Amino acid sequence: MGGRAKLGAFIMTLTGAVVVLLAVVGLTRRDEVLGLLVDPSQLLIITGAIVVVTLAWITTIIASHRLLRPAAASNGGRALGSAFVGLLCFAIAAPMALAAQNVLVQRDLVGSVFQAEGESKSATRPKVENKKDPWAHTPRLNILLLGADDGAGREGTRTDTVMVASIDTKTGDTALISLSRNWMRMPFPEDSPLHKKYPDGYWDPNGPAEQPEYYLDAMYRNIPAEHKSILGESDNEGADVLKVSVGAALGLDIDYYMQVNLEGFESIINALGGIKVNINYKVPVGGDTGRTSSPDDDTLPRYYLTPGANKKLLGKEALWFARGRYGLTDISRQERQRCTIKAIVDSAQPATLVTKYQQIASASKKLLRTDIPQEILSAFVELGLKVKGAKVTNVDLDKSKNFPNGRNPDYEAIAELVAKATKPKVKPVSSTTKPPSTTTTGKATTKPTSKPTTKPGNEQDLADVCAYHPISEDEDE
Repeated sequence: MGGRAKLGAFIMTLTGAVVVLLAVVGLTRRDEVLGLLVDPSQLLIITGAIVVVTLAWITTIIASHRLLRPAAASNGGRALGSAFVGLLCFAIAAPMALAAQNVLVQRDLVGSVFQAEGESKSATRPKVENKKDPWAHTPRLNILLLGADDGAGREGTRTDTVMVASIDTKTGDTALISLSRNWMRMPFPEDSPLHKKYPDGYWDPNGPAEQPEYYLDAMYRNIPAEHKSILGESDNEGADVLKVSVGAALGLDIDYYMQVNLEGFESIINALGGIKVNINYKVPVGGDTGRTSSPDDDTLPRYYLTPGANKKLLGKEALWFARGRYGLTDISRQERQRCTIKAIVDSAQPATLVTKYQQIASASKKLLRTDIPQEILSAFVELGLKVKGAKVTNVDLDKSKNFPNGRNPDYEAIAELVAKATKPKVKPVSSTTKPPSTTTTGKATTKPTSKPTTKPGNEQDLADVCAYHPISEDEDE
């Protein structure tokens, strides 16, 4: 309209071609795109490209207005035209500025949480030869999940939550395995220097029956303090100790760890807009049992989360849903923690991630620690997308038989159950033949003191475990 038809056609054709190219690349070369989004140097280039495109479009809009504006326009007409041009420029600049800001936030997050192999130290991290396909010879990836309780009033850091996510790298199917915080005699591999220090597991043979300072949840803090750098140079010696010991207890090779500060857990839940869970029995908020058997020494809960289906919980209440244990068993607590992880996975919808990404990234930077290197982040993102749409199950370790009180768990039997649950599944020969390791049938139960609803070692679908099937007061008692 301004008489620059060739230039206008070139700009519009170029714009259309870029949009189509980006769409095709996004749909057909997802791996490369994901690689860009977790590469700090590439993210900086993307930010620069966004700024250049924004300035080019604003320049085009202003130049077009100058060509079209009537020479004899009134002051009111000029003001109206300028306001309209300003509105168009804002419509271009605002989303592009948000995009550039999100890219910079992503770059800051990647650089803060995930260190390059040469910039971080780990005594237990596996060496990856093929960065493009790190799972080529890894049928299952085992990640240690730690919940570190290092809030106010705590002496040092304790890992009250210790879990392992064993992920099928082909399908994304994930088995969650929970360890009780009060397990004693945690083993070490024979080739580990810690085995020489504790050949019969981590405990004091001359001590009393109950040894809280030798519980699993105390190892993160105590062993590095007693034997500094015994496994080698590390940025997180406590996590390395637990990777080695938990791996020996479950019969698995633990590849990486992901540690969450439970006090900062609230912020990530709030950034996601909350999570939705089914509450099947009253869950205490606060409360602590006394050091004696007298209930008079107990600190009572402030209140209880009441049962209900599909209840939305924000940060503080979501934290207590996962960690509340006054009057309940460790088994019920572990079950709720697995349901909390499932709820977080379910709540991470694309719309939420896009609209609240800066809050999510800011919260994540404060509460996450890991030894996953930057170099294989794109492969982890791809695997994460598989997990998002795959099956998440629980592995029952048979508490009644293998760890009745935690003082002397049967680690050999536990390792056998884990091996059975994580071995490759055999497809049925016919429609009437069941696979050797089946999920539970019928109605699962989340009674706080309930017995396992599956045969030990079999997988239990968390969709069933975390479903709504409330327990009456009489059953609870």
